[in-house]
Amino acid sequence: MIANNKNKALFIDRDGTINVEKNYVVQIEDFEFIPGIFELLKSYQNKGYLLFIITNQSGIARQYYSENDFFRLNNWMIRQFQKQGIEITKVYHCPHHPEITGKCKCRKPEPGMILQAIEEFNIDPVNSVLIGDKKRDILAGEKAGIGKNLYIQNLLQTDLS
Repeated sequence: MIANNKNKALFIDRDGTINVEKNYVVQIEDFEFIPGIFELLKSYQNKGYLLFIITNQSGIARQYYSENDFFRLNNWMIRQFQKQGIEITKVYHCPHHPEITGKCKCRKPEPGMILQAIEEFNIDPVNSVLIGDKKRDILAGEKAGIGKNLYIQNLLQTDLS
């Protein structure tokens, strides 16, 4: 018996978790999926989790690339997941940087992007999972009340450097 009618979700960071960390990835040719990421997301999807990407994109605030550039790469990435039978429910991004745009509630380690998804998609945070590669990802999950907060380095047997 289900205790509530809420959804469970997987929140996953992008740079360093879905793709290999490089300085401000904005070009499709620079985007390199981390080995094993498709299988990992597919396993959560098969267990009934909604899939959300939550990503800090300070390169927008720094004017290294535009929000349109981000969306172009994002749409390409979502199509690559779809080709593998993986449906990303939504991508949340923070275009801010505190030294340029001031403080915000969405830039990790703040939980704003996660809290927005919880509200928009009726998510039960306690039965949800967050996966990231940095302490700020884990802190955002903890602040949002996510039940399990995991480092990608502990899940995939690969060299992420």
